[in-house]
Amino acid sequence: MFHYKSILTVFTLSLFFNACNKKIDKKIQIKESKTQNTLPPIPDEMYFAGERIILKDWDIRERLDREILVNTYFQSSTSLIIKRSHRWFPLLEKLLKKSSIHPDFKYLAVIESALVEKAISNVGAQGFWQFMPFTAKEFNLTMNEEVDERLDVFKSTIAACDYLKKANHTLNDWVLTAASYNRGVHGILKDKTWQNAKSYFDLEQNDETARYVFRILAIKLILENPEKYGFNIPLVQRYPPLKVNPIQIKKSISNLSEWALSKGINFKILRKLNPWIKTTRLTIKNKYYTLLLPLNTENLKPYQNY
Repeated sequence: MFHYKSILTVFTLSLFFNACNKKIDKKIQIKESKTQNTLPPIPDEMYFAGERIILKDWDIRERLDREILVNTYFQSSTSLIIKRSHRWFPLLEKLLKKSSIHPDFKYLAVIESALVEKAISNVGAQGFWQFMPFTAKEFNLTMNEEVDERLDVFKSTIAACDYLKKANHTLNDWVLTAASYNRGVHGILKDKTWQNAKSYFDLEQNDETARYVFRILAIKLILENPEKYGFNIPLVQRYPPLKVNPIQIKKSISNLSEWALSKGINFKILRKLNPWIKTTRLTIKNKYYTLLLPLNTENLKPYQNY
């Protein structure tokens, strides 16, 4: 009798665990199905700087897929980029248009610096456009103990446009021009020559340059359609464009902190709007500088008074 009850108990427990396992398997299948349905899409074609790019080749498709996945699932970083883009894209587009550069090149600034004015690389490149010191000097960006114009969004963007125009004059291809911002014009020409290739997408390159244009394409896809890639950031949470009052400085300022206070702001705000300032003074020699102040300082109060 005891043996019969034991067998019955084992049989009942077996049915119970089988039922539980089926429910678990079903939940896993549902979860996997949802995950598959939310994977970021890859289009069959897209445009960059007016050039049509076909994305059906398996190698091109997989390289773009990698960068889309990296940016889609690095959510904190990409969310901040989307917020910052609302502040900076209107200005970048205006300056690019003024220099006859396609507005798609604003995405190059995104992958270079994530739109952080004070961005600095481990090799010493700085600013929105990550100019190295020798390239900055070539394109007339002043660097000394008091200022570093690589951190001036206006001047560094104009310098980047000058570089892009010069590079495209040689390469006559805007995608290769974008790649040259990482590899250099000479490096691109060298790669094209020994490989007898015409397109960026036909070149075998070092890993960084091989990813470079695909990083631009991926961030363009995401920022043009953020909801499509899972980023639902309301307009109210995106950073508004800065409203500033530019003031030309033609005489040296010995104490910028005192000068800022005389304008109704503090040195912190002055540096926030003019990150290219390195010290508390500004010496004028053979040129003038433009300092940005808040358009309306009436609402600015010392922090402790709020």
